[in-house]
Amino acid sequence: MKNLGQMMKQAQQMQAKMQEMQAKLAEHEATGVSGAGMVSITLNGKGDMRAIKIDPKAVDPEDVEVLEDLILAAFNDAKAKVEAHMAQETQKLMGGLNLPPGFKMPF
Repeated sequence: MKNLGQMMKQAQQMQAKMQEMQAKLAEHEATGVSGAGMVSITLNGKGDMRAIKIDPKAVDPEDVEVLEDLILAAFNDAKAKVEAHMAQETQKLMGGLNLPPGFKMPF
């Protein structure tokens, strides 16, 4: 049972580190772009939109669908960057933890 005690201690340390990491991730920002830079969207680490920039050339009242597609593509690009950053930071955090395969953290 000594091993279980060690594992529980590691889990508690991991929980504290995860909370710290989540606070840092909330401050991180990622910008997604589409249409060769005609539309850009910036998200924070929580996925909240912080900014959107649209080049006036992308605005065509006769073809709103193109602009909608550009916004959607820029958002998805930014979201993918936020998720990649989060995965990278999580991997760094989990790297030193010796948990058995398949072990699920309770947080």
